[in-house]
Amino acid sequence: MQEYKIFVKKIGLVGISSILASLSPLFLLPILTQTLTASEYGAWNQFTVTMTIIPAVASLGLPYTMVRYLAAAEDMDEIKEVFYSLGFATLFGSLVVSILILLLAKPVANLLFEGNIIISLILSAVIFLNGLILLFFDYFRTFQEMKTYSIFTFAQAYLTVIIIAILISMHYSITGAVVGVLITQLITFIVMYLPILSKIGFKIPEFHNLREYLNFGLPTIPSNISFWILDIADRYVIGLLLGLSFVGYYSAGYLLGNIISLILSPFYTVLLPILSKYYAQNRVHDVKRLLNHSIKFFLMVSIPTFVGLSVLAKPILNLLSTPEIASNGYIVVPIIALGGIFFGVYGIISQIVVLEHKTRITGNIWIISAILNVVLDVTLGFKFGIIGVAFTTLLVYIFSFLLTVFYSFKYIRCTFYFGFLTKSIGASILMAFVLLFINPQKPLSILLASTAAFIFYIVVLRLVGGIRDHELIFFKSVALDVFRSMIKPFKKLQ
Repeated sequence: MQEYKIFVKKIGLVGISSILASLSPLFLLPILTQTLTASEYGAWNQFTVTMTIIPAVASLGLPYTMVRYLAAAEDMDEIKEVFYSLGFATLFGSLVVSILILLLAKPVANLLFEGNIIISLILSAVIFLNGLILLFFDYFRTFQEMKTYSIFTFAQAYLTVIIIAILISMHYSITGAVVGVLITQLITFIVMYLPILSKIGFKIPEFHNLREYLNFGLPTIPSNISFWILDIADRYVIGLLLGLSFVGYYSAGYLLGNIISLILSPFYTVLLPILSKYYAQNRVHDVKRLLNHSIKFFLMVSIPTFVGLSVLAKPILNLLSTPEIASNGYIVVPIIALGGIFFGVYGIISQIVVLEHKTRITGNIWIISAILNVVLDVTLGFKFGIIGVAFTTLLVYIFSFLLTVFYSFKYIRCTFYFGFLTKSIGASILMAFVLLFINPQKPLSILLASTAAFIFYIVVLRLVGGIRDHELIFFKSVALDVFRSMIKPFKKLQ
């Protein structure tokens, strides 16, 4: 029980920082949408999606590999050798892709940024830095330094907002926005490497077992490419069929609806290092127990979040963007949010095939999903516009979820808690009526109504037996521990 309490505490700590970080684009949204044109905002979305997905491919899947192989390591020489072997390989892969984009700056600019070559040049540098930053984040994740991980997650997100806001206020427009990203990445790279250097030092690696690491990491590249295709193909298809203005409409709705996928982030961050350690110790029962609890905890939070986002989509977008974007973009929010639930459960269950070193399975699943996504995007997007594209995302997530369940359960079977699921859906529907009755429109009223509605959901879920007494006491204890951990640094300043 104590180990599970520590796990949930880490989930809470990373969850709070991830949620706060995920809200940063919402703070950035009004700055961008009320300053940039709809086409410039569309170009901004192309930039952010590309700079996020490509480094995951360029790094050869090696940052993720470090989590699987070093989670149980204790010998400092082994840690240094593996870290710097993976680090230099990541640097090489990121450098190659960065140079390629630099050489193709003009066609990339014409394809993605309406001919703005400056954005392409900055994208090249950002991709190089981002690959190494991914490695640093996974270092802290591997050794379960979740406080450090959380601090850097939060700091990077809001430093980006602050620098971009300053540059845009100085009338640098879309160029200022992407320069702000580059400045943030450079600062983050330097500040993150310093504690790693002080702890393990520096070493020229001998690249022991690099082939084994590549055999594990390279099959994740098709997954990363497929994620890129899934994420960016929607915007490409919308841009080609409907124009960049509709890319802006869809992106705003997607950003809000995709918050539900971000609930997965703390589970994804915390689970693999702990599961890898348990698996290395042959504690399969503990692996299964942790996966089951994670699924239930994720569903308990994600289902009411989906309902709340669906009800409040239009008023939230009205506050964060323009009436034009809100009127056209709110309809995709519930579709994307529902897909996020399936993607979240997929993210937890897929850890099983990673533990079994069967990364080729997820790679093949997402290759098929990417092809399906492109076909459905063109078909449904042409007929139904951005709603059709949103439904494509939902269908692809369901498809990937079902295939992953099929293959993962050959090794370890998890529980979906269908009784709890029914109670959670029922409580969430009642919560929706509360939100519809209140009908909040202003920022404070939306915040208060959302909080009150979630408390109502928890109360109803408790009354129908969805949450048991010992679970309530347990989560209350964990919440207090997380709160104390967060305020502890401030007490030292007094």
